Amino acid sequence: MTLWLMILGMVIVTYSVRLSVMAWLGGDGLPPVIRRGLRYVPPAALTAIIAPALLMPEGRVDVSPGNLRLIAGVVAAVVAWRSVYASASTEAAAIAMERRNVARATSLLTGSAALRGSTLA
Repeated sequence: MTLWLMILGMVIVTYSVRLSVMAWLGGDGLPPVIRRGLRYVPPAALTAIIAPALLMPEGRVDVSPGNLRLIAGVVAAVVAWRSVYASASTEAAAIAMERRNVARATSLLTGSAALRGSTLA
């Protein structure tokens, strides 16, 4: 019961904040300067979500060639520049290829039999 009361309270607060902004603006809509500024909100929000995942995969900044997420992100960004729909599959393929190449290079350098399993063939 307490959980549902908390959820209801959050709904009321969220709705009242949104309603107050709509009532404050009235029927005129947003001023042009605010509309221009709001165009940058989605790219900024995406950058705030994606950049830490690409640049800090293990909790510290890593811009080395060994950062597979950064390499895949750069490849996906280049592909997305031309085709947004192809970028997700390209990023997944880039991660898969990089992991395979890193595992193969590691097995060759260390001579580890465990890394030379059937998953790399």
